[in-house]
Amino acid sequence: MTRTWQISDVTEAARARIATARLAAAYGVPPVERARLTASLGAQLRSCLTKGGTWRLTLETGTASRAGARAGEEVLHAVVTPSPEAAAAGQPPWRVTVPCPEAVADVGVGAVADDPAELAQALLGADEDTTLVLERLAEQEGLVDFHREELQQTNQGVVALHAELDAAGRAQREAFAAERKARTEAENARRRLTFLADASAVLTASLDHHEIVRRLPELLVPEYAASVDIWLFDQDGDRPGPAHAAAAVVAARTGRPQYAAAHPGGLPGVDDQPPSALDPDRPLLCIPLPTRQAPLGVVTLSPPGERWDPDDAVMLVELTRRASIAIDHAQRYQHNRDIAETLQRALLTELPAPPGLTLAARYLPATHGLNIGGDWYDAFRQPDGGVIAVVGDVTGHGLRAAVMMSQLRTALRAYAVDGGSPGQLLTRLHTFLHHLQPDLFATAVIARFHPDDPTMTWAAAGHPPPVLRTPDGGVRTLDAKPGAMLGIPLRQEIADHTVPMAPGSTLALYTDGLVERRARGIDPGIARLADALGSFGPAELDADLEGSADGILRPMLSDSERDDDVCLLLCHLSGTD
Repeated sequence: MTRTWQISDVTEAARARIATARLAAAYGVPPVERARLTASLGAQLRSCLTKGGTWRLTLETGTASRAGARAGEEVLHAVVTPSPEAAAAGQPPWRVTVPCPEAVADVGVGAVADDPAELAQALLGADEDTTLVLERLAEQEGLVDFHREELQQTNQGVVALHAELDAAGRAQREAFAAERKARTEAENARRRLTFLADASAVLTASLDHHEIVRRLPELLVPEYAASVDIWLFDQDGDRPGPAHAAAAVVAARTGRPQYAAAHPGGLPGVDDQPPSALDPDRPLLCIPLPTRQAPLGVVTLSPPGERWDPDDAVMLVELTRRASIAIDHAQRYQHNRDIAETLQRALLTELPAPPGLTLAARYLPATHGLNIGGDWYDAFRQPDGGVIAVVGDVTGHGLRAAVMMSQLRTALRAYAVDGGSPGQLLTRLHTFLHHLQPDLFATAVIARFHPDDPTMTWAAAGHPPPVLRTPDGGVRTLDAKPGAMLGIPLRQEIADHTVPMAPGSTLALYTDGLVERRARGIDPGIARLADALGSFGPAELDADLEGSADGILRPMLSDSERDDDVCLLLCHLSGTD
């Protein structure tokens, strides 16, 4: 359907507007859309009349093609085409489209009044649709007020919800902050414990207290302290003198850590003191080195920053306690080692010089640990003119082993006065040790030389075999089956062995510290000893047996850290090949 009106005056404009409203109603255009259509059209027609000329209004129904309309929807198009004069002036057509869901094939517009005043009033005022729209709008106002009240309540609920969400957000942020703080504290605690464990391992790795004192500042500077001073008291118990900070003197006297600074430190277990007169601008933490009797000294530290974290201070006090234990153990170890070594050397025999037999001995204490005091050698004459040469090794180390070694040495000399072969002497020593110290064992090898006998008699009890160099330069190991260790809970009779001993022969007796290496065992070491002994000529052994002993030790110990005692006894029959 298409309708067209020519409009040049108010009457034609009013008729066109009324006809448009009626057609829109007939086509089922919703009241609100009709009101908008007629209101817009009225305003446009009034504008056209003001400009003058003849304008054309066209109404047309059809299928929707404009943006925003549903595909296939029936719509009503209204177009106001400008007069030729307005078109020439660039006035564009006016267009509007409204939906008409109840489209019909064709309708009439009915009679329109001819009274110009009535038509003008229709153009300028409201028609039936406008009145209906106003009634509908009045109804909508109540709904709007109702919805406005609902919206206000909803807004209040939204505000309350936002407040709850904000509170929940704050609580969550506080929880996150607490979690981060707890995680940081846990990480710091783990870091301190790791450092404490690593530092303790470093401090206890050495048995030299000077080395421990040297390493402690290296561990603490610069992370936990800017400087570290360690004062060890003298052996007679003297305390630090006036040159030391007053807080250090108080720490030495009371045995409690002291903090000297202009302001209290608030450190757990630490007493506060005035700032040091030696350096009033620098805080000092003075920690005693505690022992069961009295402090060994005082460690004085300055902070890496302005002050210490309380937890760091607790860790420093604990580390100082562990360092004190390490220093005390090292000093005790050195003291016991010195006593054992002194006793060991005091008991080692001055070798005899019988005719036709030259003796040379070497004893080297262990350089690592307290592994001294168990190895020994001895050589002495028997009443019948024979010479006994012995090398032994008491299990265990330290003072106890040194004392046991001295008892075995004395017992062997006493038994040898009554005579007896090496096997008989070892058998008696076995019985003696078993009854004297059931939990202590020993190994030994005894060789007996007699000027009237061209043979050498020997016996061993759990000891490495002797090595014999013959006058022609050949070297062999005397590996006849030895007896069991001395002192074991076993009754045994240790057998004697005899070997020819021509002039120019050399016998080497030794302890396992000379030949045994943990990584390779003892057999390769015995082979090396045989090679070293065979490398000398007869003239060298006759002329300088002492030098030959040193010549054997040098290559044998070049690859050893000497973590055990070493004994070597060379017995050389004078003569030439």
